[in-house]
Amino acid sequence: MATTTGPLPIGSDAPDFEAMTTEGPIRFHEWLGNSWGVLFSHPKDFTPVCTTELGYMARIKPDFDRRGVKIIGLSVDPVESHRGWSKDIAETQGYAPNYPMIADLDLKVSKLYGMLPAEAGETCEGRTALDNQTVRNVYVIGPDKKIKLVLSYPMSTGRNFDEVLRVIDSIQLTAKHKVATPVNWRDGDKVIILPAVQEAEARERFPHGWDAPKPYLRYVPQPRD
Repeated sequence: MATTTGPLPIGSDAPDFEAMTTEGPIRFHEWLGNSWGVLFSHPKDFTPVCTTELGYMARIKPDFDRRGVKIIGLSVDPVESHRGWSKDIAETQGYAPNYPMIADLDLKVSKLYGMLPAEAGETCEGRTALDNQTVRNVYVIGPDKKIKLVLSYPMSTGRNFDEVLRVIDSIQLTAKHKVATPVNWRDGDKVIILPAVQEAEARERFPHGWDAPKPYLRYVPQPRD
C-alpha cells in the first residue's frame, strides 16, 4: 500500500498553487495576500463528520474574520459536487460554507501538501473516502506564507475548531511579543517570557516584573499593546 510522505512541517513554506474553487479560480498566495489563513482538507464530499465540520466553520467564520484570518476548505471532488454538498450542510447544520472550497479533483493540492503520495494518481474518480483518509489536515499559514500549525485528524473524529482559534490567538500574540503561552492558555491568561530574553531586556519589556518559580519559568501578564 502506498504511503504518504506526511504533511508539511511547521516552519516550511506553504506551497503556492492554482485551483478551481466554489468561488472561482484562485492562485493561493495571491488569494491569501497579507492575511493569515486556515486551509482545512476533507477526503470526499457527502461524508458525515466533514459535513458537521464545514457547517461549524461557517458558523464561527466571524471569529476568524476578527483575527484577520481567511478560511479555505478543500475536498477531493469537483466543484459541482461541492455545491450539492453545500445544500446538505445548510439543511443539516444551519450554515452553508461561506468560504471557498477547493475542488482537488486531480489530487494536485493534496499531493503538494503531503497528504497523498505521488503514486495516488491524477483523478478523484473511483477513489473512496478511505482511499483519501489522510486528507484530514488543518494548516494555519502566516502572512509570510510559512506553515505555523499542522493538525491531522482521523475520519472518525470531528475537528475542534475552537482549539484552532485558541492556537491562532497564541501564534499571533507570540509573533508580536517575546513570550510563549503555557498549557491550556486562553486569551487573558498569564504568559511566559521566552528563555532567549535576557534579564536586562526582560526588565525593559516587562517593567512591572514577573513571577519566576524557576529561573527559566518567568510568568507575566499577557501583553495588550
